[in-house]
Amino acid sequence: MLPIVAGFDWDDGNWPKCGKHGVSRDEIEYVISVARFVVDDPNPGEKRLRTVGRTKFGRYVFVAFALREKEDGFYIRPISARYMHRKEIEQYEKEVARLA
Repeated sequence: MLPIVAGFDWDDGNWPKCGKHGVSRDEIEYVISVARFVVDDPNPGEKRLRTVGRTKFGRYVFVAFALREKEDGFYIRPISARYMHRKEIEQYEKEVARLA
């Protein structure tokens, strides 16, 4: 379970990497905010999480992110985002149907 989050942590370090695949900040924030499930991302240097979901316009997005604690709370720092491939979408739809 994620802690209560104060907001998103965007800067010149993470935005270019997230945006290079064409996914907008709004899409990334939306997919994270409505995530039906979040799993650990196997990163040796920092605890990261990942989720997948659909944007308001129905596009399927994969997002890897970290939780960063600051003085005023926890912030979600998106690390990477991209649109999902066909096989990933098929697996996602199967999992969502199973959870329903």
